[in-house]
Amino acid sequence: MKLYTKTGDTGKTSIIGGRVDKDHARVEAYGTIDELNSIIGKAMTELDKKLFEDILQDLEAIQHELFDGGGDLANVMKERHYKLTEAPIGVLEERIDKLSEEAPPLKRFILPGGSPAGATLHIARTVARRAERQTVTLMREIEDVSPVVQKYLNRLSDYLFAAARVVNFRLGLKDIEYIRGSDVFK
Repeated sequence: MKLYTKTGDTGKTSIIGGRVDKDHARVEAYGTIDELNSIIGKAMTELDKKLFEDILQDLEAIQHELFDGGGDLANVMKERHYKLTEAPIGVLEERIDKLSEEAPPLKRFILPGGSPAGATLHIARTVARRAERQTVTLMREIEDVSPVVQKYLNRLSDYLFAAARVVNFRLGLKDIEYIRGSDVFK
């Protein structure tokens, strides 16, 4: 099997149930989810398997869920079954709460960074936010989009923030607070 098809050489791409321009809002949204998935994969290569076993398990599950959500956005079939459900959102909320208990209390905004893995998770967080914004645009332009994907991406960005903080904390690195800000978290 060849990896190239040449069917996209005219600026169109196939989606589930049709073809659209490669810069269509639908392609932008699920393409950014694919980018996010790759960044999460990179973060996973930077995490010690024993020290971060729990986070690595989370991230692997998240990678599968991102494939589901991207597929849901790429589907324009009249009869469709969405793969991403509300259940993983509840799991993310539980994990966010658990990770938030482990990290020191947050008072101010913090600067992204710390360890290589922590910094990569912060990058993933910002890409998750972009994917969410693009999904909101898609939902506004096209009504037949699963709202679960947007909600999942919103919660995922919170999870990635919490995970980045815990990664740095377990490695003995303190958050660097944004010094010109005031206390915003109480």
